[in-house]
Amino acid sequence: MSAPAYLAEPSERVGRGWIASLSLANGAIWVGWYGPIQILLALQAADLAPPGTAKETVLAWVTGAGAAVSLVSNPLFGALSDRTASRYGRRTPWILGGVLGGAAALALLAGARTVAVMALGWCLVQLTLNAAFAAITAAVPDRVPHLQRGVVGGWLGAAQVLGVVVGTGLATAAGGVTAGYLACAAFTVLATLPYPLRHKDPVLPRAARPPFTWRGFLAGFWIAPRRHPDLGWAWLTRFLINLGNALALLYLLYYLRDVLHHPDPDGGVLALTALNGVTLLATVVVGGVWSDRAGRRRPFVLWAGVIMAAATLLLGTWQTWTGALCAAALLGIGFGVFTAVDFALMTDVLPAAAHRGKDLGVINIANSLPQVAAPALAAPIVNHLGGYRVLYAVAGAIGLMGALLVRRIRGVA
Repeated sequence: MSAPAYLAEPSERVGRGWIASLSLANGAIWVGWYGPIQILLALQAADLAPPGTAKETVLAWVTGAGAAVSLVSNPLFGALSDRTASRYGRRTPWILGGVLGGAAALALLAGARTVAVMALGWCLVQLTLNAAFAAITAAVPDRVPHLQRGVVGGWLGAAQVLGVVVGTGLATAAGGVTAGYLACAAFTVLATLPYPLRHKDPVLPRAARPPFTWRGFLAGFWIAPRRHPDLGWAWLTRFLINLGNALALLYLLYYLRDVLHHPDPDGGVLALTALNGVTLLATVVVGGVWSDRAGRRRPFVLWAGVIMAAATLLLGTWQTWTGALCAAALLGIGFGVFTAVDFALMTDVLPAAAHRGKDLGVINIANSLPQVAAPALAAPIVNHLGGYRVLYAVAGAIGLMGALLVRRIRGVA
């Protein structure tokens, strides 16, 4: 396949088998991330925190360090996959290498006995799984036409939430921190394999690969907002909504244990995650299909963000188990629509077909940067500036601001 044809916007619709296997691989990566994030890292931080150091502080430092690695690795590996001229295609080597490396890093976490090893293991998990995630994300604009991206984004979002639920379930049911990490590692590898084994990734000819210079490579990571204002506003919308969501979820286990005094906080997190997953699954594919048929993206993102902000505020104002259940359900409804439609919106505002992996990696910083910012904001708020009521008020306000900014995008309806 020649370079111009390969870089052309796709016009042929992808089949159900391709969507299913790519979605399964995407969900597998979220298992590798969210089994640790929802349960295992919090338990490990409580076990390994040195005397005199709060478990919240340990968790904040570890997750913040991992998110900082994610911040760099996603666009880096996206750019590298753009240039990969392997006989197996541009994306497949990074998908396989990333999940195998991620499984090894999860095994390292399973054996961590100090905070330093825990932090190292989590940083390696973020590094490797982001390599796979960058390649999986770039496969969508590579292969999916514009008018099918809402539904594909919906199925990817459904797989994402199932990955969160499965990861949380494995972490809870495995019988301990070590077994939880190993179960997540095994699932991540096995569920990813069908995509590279069943679907051939188009090959980029070596002659079509652009010449490499360090200056040009590094300069490519800056996408000027003034030249591409729609991309800038879309990025900021995603960042703020994800930051509000990250603030809401970061200390969920501690919120159940220390504020609601839930008798089984681990099981409570699993129950809330499952409820959130059910409502998300009820809206994520429907939202994507509806957006494709309407030919519009912005109204869906706007109202999804408003619903998520309202749910976050509910956690701060109705501090009961019933309130937490209602908030989880509303967060699922809002995040389901947001996940599908915002992904389609992002692929619609990409500046250049030749740099899809790199550009989506830069866009995905809006997913990982909140994981860095959230611990830095949340720890002092919880410990010194008013506790969980203030935390959820701040999270709701940030998410609402992000939802309103989607109206600044002009090139997408």
